Amino acid sequence: MVHMERLAVVIPAAGVGSRMHAQTNKALLNLGGEPMVLRTVRQFWQHRAVQGIVLAVRQDEMLVLRELLDAAGLTTVQLCVGGSTRQESVHNGLQALPASTRWVAVHDAARPLVDAATISEGFTAVQRWGAVGVGVPVKDTIKVVETGVIKETPDRTRLWQVQTPQLFAYDLLLRAHEAAAATGWQGTDDCSLVERLGEPVYMVTGRYTNIKITTPEDMLVAQALLAAAPAQNGGSALVGFGYDVHAFAEDRPLILCGTVIPHTVGLAGHSDADVAVHALMDALLGAAGLGDIGRHFPDTDAAYAGADSMELLNQVLQLLARERITVNNVDITIAAQAPKLAPFMGAMQERLAGALSLPPQRVNIKATTTEKLGFVGRREGMAAYAAVSCSAG
Repeated sequence: MVHMERLAVVIPAAGVGSRMHAQTNKALLNLGGEPMVLRTVRQFWQHRAVQGIVLAVRQDEMLVLRELLDAAGLTTVQLCVGGSTRQESVHNGLQALPASTRWVAVHDAARPLVDAATISEGFTAVQRWGAVGVGVPVKDTIKVVETGVIKETPDRTRLWQVQTPQLFAYDLLLRAHEAAAATGWQGTDDCSLVERLGEPVYMVTGRYTNIKITTPEDMLVAQALLAAAPAQNGGSALVGFGYDVHAFAEDRPLILCGTVIPHTVGLAGHSDADVAVHALMDALLGAAGLGDIGRHFPDTDAAYAGADSMELLNQVLQLLARERITVNNVDITIAAQAPKLAPFMGAMQERLAGALSLPPQRVNIKATTTEKLGFVGRREGMAAYAAVSCSAG
């Protein structure tokens, strides 16, 4: 079984935000009906690749942020005390992560409009290159000005506006921060610290909508982008439906929702025959308009013989991420005369919730019999139905 790499995230949110002219930390300002920082955190928390988030905050805001996160269901987000500078806050966040962390992203709390596709593309790139920045080519002509006089006009075709997330091999970024701290050197972003070590940092193209909210005018732009998102997508709500059926087979394990269920027989199939996950995959592909699992994972391809359906589900989720589609919730019904599935519902729900990066309450799994009617009622096999709700954009 191939295990998917996972990503840790550090979000510095200990700043004052003086240019916002607000009476509170700008990360706590309302954007689209909730504090900005919650919207930022949720963009990573619901991403399937993210294994943990550390939010670096001011000591005096620790309690209020813990309450906000818990009330929003973001209970697994870890808090640490930030520093007097952004760089110190990131360093503290890195130290709060387990030493076994392999990949880490640093993202500004004031960039709440980052999308799943940017996170996915950055994560794919960092696993290849080891150090990656996200940014966009500058649109305007840039001038170098000294004492009010233009001194130089750089070639803008070589200039990029850097954003976050910035993603690194964890040990590389920690080493860069420790080297900077040892000499008191301050950089303007995390890429500059790694560049200072002489290590190459590669650039991934981001989105112009991934703005940093620094001034009151930026807040107006962010609110307009949020309001326009459904219209730009032609309506952001997507739904999908999936159905699958497998016959029982001797000498096969029974696997449902990635969970081994004790039973006298398993299900026949080219892969592990996880009928519930297959229905879910078809529903997700349907919502995205990407066909069905037979098209992507044909049973004539030896590469999928005995395949772990949870790994195939991950591949489907990668396809959705490239289309900028986020899963909101799923509802699965498993039709089986036997065995009784109630004792295993919690484990199945947790397994799928983890794979989908959703709270468990957003993953509903039901089981039913067919009152001894049909092939299910005759205990010849199982069927599964899945409905999903997704958002585009």
